[in-house]
Amino acid sequence: MNKFNKTILALLAASVMTTSAFASSDESSTDRIQSAKGSVEALAVTLENMGANVDTSVNLKGAYTADQKVSRYNAKHAELQTQFDALHAQTAE
Repeated sequence: MNKFNKTILALLAASVMTTSAFASSDESSTDRIQSAKGSVEALAVTLENMGANVDTSVNLKGAYTADQKVSRYNAKHAELQTQFDALHAQTAE
């Protein structure tokens, strides 16, 4: 049960960070990058708490603008979300 609570809290934190990243139009480029990175890290912690092996590396080579960097972090988040969904479906069975 404690592991489940940690998972829920980490997902909630990731959701808040993601929502706040899109809600604020006056957010700086650095803030947007940090929000996207934080979202990846929060989801990774959730997956690790569920017993998964997690690769959080994001290749920023060639990503010169903030939008490009945020896009790469968002892609990693989507990858981790797919991993979470699969793992969650397995544990629900």
